[in-house]
Amino acid sequence: MRKGFSAFNVTALVLGFTFLYVPILLLVIYSFNASRLVTVWGGFSTEWYWKLLENDQLLDAAWVTLRVAFISASVATVLGTLAAIALTRYGRFTGRTLFSGMIYAPLVMPDVITGLSLLLLFVAVNFDRGFWTITLAHITFTMCFVCVVVQSRLVTFDRSLEEAALDLGCPPLRTFFVITLPIILPAVVSGWMLAFTLSLDDLVIASFTTGPGATTLPMRIYSQVRLGVTPEINAICTILIAIVTVVVVSASIVTKRQEIERQKAERLAAAGVME
Repeated sequence: MRKGFSAFNVTALVLGFTFLYVPILLLVIYSFNASRLVTVWGGFSTEWYWKLLENDQLLDAAWVTLRVAFISASVATVLGTLAAIALTRYGRFTGRTLFSGMIYAPLVMPDVITGLSLLLLFVAVNFDRGFWTITLAHITFTMCFVCVVVQSRLVTFDRSLEEAALDLGCPPLRTFFVITLPIILPAVVSGWMLAFTLSLDDLVIASFTTGPGATTLPMRIYSQVRLGVTPEINAICTILIAIVTVVVVSASIVTKRQEIERQKAERLAAAGVME
């Protein structure tokens, strides 16, 4: 065994991964269970996936959840990236402390407090609760996570690349889209995926801000689990796990290729300068 990698570390690592992933593995396995009793194995079957297609309540909730997650993650990524740029590039401007505090507050604020405060806000402004209130709530609490991820990349960003483009006459906006954005794109994509996952998983804030016709999948699953877990729930959870896995793996491959191409371009540029 390598030095510094003790038996205690190995045991802790194995127990940690077991605690995290064995329940997910069991859920996936029992989604193919032929028995309606989710704790009794009755043989392999895909029956519940076909039955899921007939469960309009779960399918409607899944569609609402995916729409909310996609819209909120996309808007939160744009706003979080702009906030990260403001905090990184503009030094100590007036109101910076208040601005950064408002950005980072949802990171440490309990979900119950966030959900209740947003509920009171929507009631105070007489905003009908439903799909858009959930979306706005998710934008509010996921934007800070995007900001943290993108800001960590901007802190180590080499601004000489931007300065070179500006010196050559490139407008600031074009410089951002041609130089800055491609370099920080892996962090932006990571922030989007984090926001999408957080929105997909949220139960507490959505419960406070939901309205008629806007039941998310976590809310639907929670309401049904109180009466007992059904095989259809295992099936739809397995499908969501597969979707998230495919998205994460695909995004990782794309960002890895972009990083390799960027490093190759930097080496070619450095070689050109040396010549």
